[in-house]
Amino acid sequence: MAKSGIRETDLYPPVKRLLEGQGYTVKGEVGAADVVAMRDGEEPVIVELKAGFSLSLFHQAIQRQALTDAVYVAVPRGAGRAWLRALADNNALCRRLGLGLISVRLADGFVEIHCDPAPYKPRQSKPRKTRLLREFARLVGDPNRGGAVRRNLVTGYRQEALRCLKLLCDLGPTKAAEVARQTRIAHARRMMADNHYGWFERTAVGIYALSPKGTRAMDDYAFEIESLASAAHGEPPSDPATATS
Repeated sequence: MAKSGIRETDLYPPVKRLLEGQGYTVKGEVGAADVVAMRDGEEPVIVELKAGFSLSLFHQAIQRQALTDAVYVAVPRGAGRAWLRALADNNALCRRLGLGLISVRLADGFVEIHCDPAPYKPRQSKPRKTRLLREFARLVGDPNRGGAVRRNLVTGYRQEALRCLKLLCDLGPTKAAEVARQTRIAHARRMMADNHYGWFERTAVGIYALSPKGTRAMDDYAFEIESLASAAHGEPPSDPATATS
């Protein structure tokens, strides 16, 4: 996110004024450090300056942590949603790395400290962990290659919808309770009623059948449906690269 026309030296005067205002003696380009500040025999404060967020900025800052715990990175302040997203992401990264983060608005020299160096204390999200484990248990077999493009992923929800699709194809219009019983998907009625993929249609109260789109889906997702059946019987799935259309 480096900005064209901005030099690292443009950041130095505002950062120097900020630190001097806090009682530090500040010098630039001391050894390998861009900025070093000292106050009353305290540990030195080091600030690494860059024209934008980059991997090399964080590499340099981590190296400076061999000299002191008080290491900051400083970048020019931008505008707009893209900048705010970058700020939030890199602020979180700085907290994890134990670094401080400073932004400088070059138009008027305004300097803001977004976080100070501090030991990182990881906090796990129980709801997110629960969703991860639920999706892991929900998936039948191993339908996705790690690192695949996310929009093409097979989800547990789609697998359940395909199981309902296959049953309705085999049986014709069927009561939702019977679909739930045979597929062992307790929320089959809600899934067919929500009809996220457009595959189902209600033909009577509590009775569902395939929609025209659902009929086409039997061909479009034939490989996935076959893989689901194989996984349910403990058989290794076919390789999609060698599957015939």
